[in-house]
Amino acid sequence: MNSSEKKILIIDNDEMTIEILKFILKKEGYKISIAKDGVNALERIPIIMPDLVITTIIIPLKSGLQIISEIKQNFKNIKVIALSSLGEEENTVEEAFELGVDDFIAKPFNPNELLLRIKRFL
Repeated sequence: MNSSEKKILIIDNDEMTIEILKFILKKEGYKISIAKDGVNALERIPIIMPDLVITTIIIPLKSGLQIISEIKQNFKNIKVIALSSLGEEENTVEEAFELGVDDFIAKPFNPNELLLRIKRFL
C-alpha cells in the first residue's frame, strides 16, 4: 500500500503543530484528518479508520492518554504516536507506553525524524 492510501488522524489543538504536520504529511501523500479535542477524535476514529493517529497528550475534553487507551482497546491495528511538550512528567511517558502507545516524540519535534517514525509504522 502506498502512502496515498494511508490515513493519518492528527489530534491537537495547537494550530502551529497542526499546520506543520499537515504540510509535511500531505507532501508525502498521506490523507490527513484533524480533530481538535479528544471527544471529536474518538467520534471520528470509527468513521475514518485511520492507519495512524498522532495525538498530543494535553488536549481538551479527553486527554491524549484516554485516547491512546480507547484506541488500543478498540482498534488494535491503529498505530499511535504521542507528541508531548518538553517538561511533561516522565510518568506521562511511562503511562502512555503502558497504555500501548507505539511511539513518543517530544515537542518541538524534528519533522524528518517524525516522518521516519511514521514510515516505520506505515
